[in-house]
Amino acid sequence: MTFAHGSRSKLTPRDMGRFPTESLFDRVARAVCRAECLPRKELFESWEVARRVRRRMRGGRVLDLACGHGLTAQLMLLLDDTSPSATAIDTRLPASASLLRDELVRTWPRLAGRTSFEERSLAHVTVHETDVVLSVHACGALTDRVLELAVDERARVAVLPCCQSLSESSGIELSGWLDTALAVDVARVALLQSRGYDVHTQTLPVAITPKNRLLMGTPRI
Repeated sequence: MTFAHGSRSKLTPRDMGRFPTESLFDRVARAVCRAECLPRKELFESWEVARRVRRRMRGGRVLDLACGHGLTAQLMLLLDDTSPSATAIDTRLPASASLLRDELVRTWPRLAGRTSFEERSLAHVTVHETDVVLSVHACGALTDRVLELAVDERARVAVLPCCQSLSESSGIELSGWLDTALAVDVARVALLQSRGYDVHTQTLPVAITPKNRLLMGTPRI
């Protein structure tokens, strides 16, 4: 049977043999398997986002907004130890988020005390200029709010959007040429550029997620 990377099935200790090497990804994957709480696609999504972002954005506090289990935030610390801390924020955190955090800390003790989890809305999030702000699949207009929070403080930002809607976001003027989701994301690129950001776009493998457009922005100096 094919081991589909985009499956929503939870990884369990039975899957550990699929990740046999001492590469960082395989070690993370085995920790996720031991925690028995994370859908398979979230492991691969978080890894693909974090490693792409870290190629362009080093250091700084990490803010993982609409974070789910907060795996992306913790991967950002593992990939770049110069970041002092990460804060994972969601309006409702999964009860199992702590299981995953504890398993990662057991594997990498240097993570202890460096990732905090907070339940609150984006309206109560404070961003600093030196932060790296990111969000994986913040639904619809939540992605726009993440971008606004970062741009208002000229912080670095990376988003993997989903559930785009012309009724909630800009881009309606492009809808005669482009499908809804692409029109919204093109408008987001234009917004960042108009606010003085250098923009980089990439795509994740569609086998992991069809909502795979990664948008990264860094303020021009």
